[in-house]
Amino acid sequence: MIVDERITSFINSMNKDDEGIVALIEKEALADDVPIIRKETKEWIKTMLCIKKPMRVLEVGTAVGFSAIYMNQFLPQGAHITTIEKWEPRIKQAKINFERANVTDQITLLEGDAADVLKTLEGEFDFIFMDAAKGQYIHFLPDVIRLLAKDGILISDNVLQDGEVLDSKYVVDRRNRTIHTRMREYLYTLKNHELLETSIIPVGDGVALSVRCR
Repeated sequence: MIVDERITSFINSMNKDDEGIVALIEKEALADDVPIIRKETKEWIKTMLCIKKPMRVLEVGTAVGFSAIYMNQFLPQGAHITTIEKWEPRIKQAKINFERANVTDQITLLEGDAADVLKTLEGEFDFIFMDAAKGQYIHFLPDVIRLLAKDGILISDNVLQDGEVLDSKYVVDRRNRTIHTRMREYLYTLKNHELLETSIIPVGDGVALSVRCR
């Protein structure tokens, strides 16, 4: 928890509960220990979508499809989400969930490693949501920036790793040191990239909001 738990609980108590299939898929994902966006992060992303009104959205990391289904509710008519997932069990469940939510015309699921799939994509996206393997963010970034339209928004989730990213790598468990180092490199690159302006925001597990200004 990177923000006082009482504050987070208070913020979440003010949020409206999801309804219908969206609420059901969220409940199922949590019961199955599938990592999905946290409630306070979800509300913040909804606000960003309503401000930006993107027509082309790219999501890196589908999981079971919850975040794509959730985001789809707040997009303008005619908008489309492209989402990428490589793990077969989650691909299977995401397809089922897209059918259940009746969003198969609005969401395209691309199967495979994002490092490979991103290289095949063309055109520009005006909103990109990065929520895949945290140690791979830095490797995905060159193609993500290539695909991000001018004035487009890149949101990167879980960038503070429950505060662990602040610690010395020697304090972090050995098995997590590579992820820790790569996330620090990722954040430094976002903050210093010539094409981006980035704010790191302590909401949920930490999000980075980057805008392509050039």
